[in-house]
Amino acid sequence: MTRELQANGIVASSASTDSTRIGFLGLGIMGVAMARNLLKAGYHVTVWNRSPEKCKLLEAEGASVAASPEEAAAACDITIAMLADPPAALAVAEQAAQGLSKGKGYVDVSTVDAGTAQKISELVHAAGAQYLEAPVSGSKGPAEQGTLIFLAGGEKELYERAGPLLDVMGKAKFFLGPVGNGANMKLVVNMLLGTYMAASAEGLVLADALGLKQQDVVDVVALGAIATPMLALKAPAMMEGRYPTAFPLKHQQKDLRLALEAAGEGSLTLPVAAAANDLYKEAQAKGLGDADFSAVLESVKAPA
Repeated sequence: MTRELQANGIVASSASTDSTRIGFLGLGIMGVAMARNLLKAGYHVTVWNRSPEKCKLLEAEGASVAASPEEAAAACDITIAMLADPPAALAVAEQAAQGLSKGKGYVDVSTVDAGTAQKISELVHAAGAQYLEAPVSGSKGPAEQGTLIFLAGGEKELYERAGPLLDVMGKAKFFLGPVGNGANMKLVVNMLLGTYMAASAEGLVLADALGLKQQDVVDVVALGAIATPMLALKAPAMMEGRYPTAFPLKHQQKDLRLALEAAGEGSLTLPVAAAANDLYKEAQAKGLGDADFSAVLESVKAPA
């Protein structure tokens, strides 16, 4: 495993004079922020999104707009994709591959399973291009701040070529070996994230039921071995019943599902993750799929 840290965030350096043409496919919560940081660093960025109106903001900031993933990939040296789920990532890759050719690179930073990553790799290689999976650890805030963590697998040469781009968008990057390792690492990380958030929600609800102040729980936890920035960040809004979206709950549930499916393929059982997944599914059934994943708290509350 190769690990590299980047301290410069989105500060323009050699990127400001780099002639590399970058395509960016997918302008959701994460994609907009990531593409914007590349623009700020001086790269020429061509964007595409399934809903074209989402491209207008970045076009006003200097980005070019492509009519299709194929057009973006054909016009650019390295194309980055940030899509919502495996079906979307695969569908967009199938289109983008038609614009890829020898010398080009395709970097998929979406969260997908290892099997989907392998399918995308095959599409890219069939077009003569290079492939790198590089799913990210981090949500809206880190994407805006350029402090994401990239978990890469695939061709080391493309990892090196794309390194300056990853450094603009993130604070650290790991090269984990062959295709699939990046996807699997991301599933492990997000499984831990989802189960921790569900447990945190239960802790806040239990404290309230026992007559304790929820803020006191947050303060005590912050000083102990289980301290985490996530609880300190999320708890104030959770205690007020607010869930401003940084990481949609539906995506957290998707990642838990993918982790459970991966475990099943290896004849493993993950009872804690399975229980957490049920809570997220319940929250989705309540119409909270587009809320922040901290809205899992609504599945823990006692019935009114």
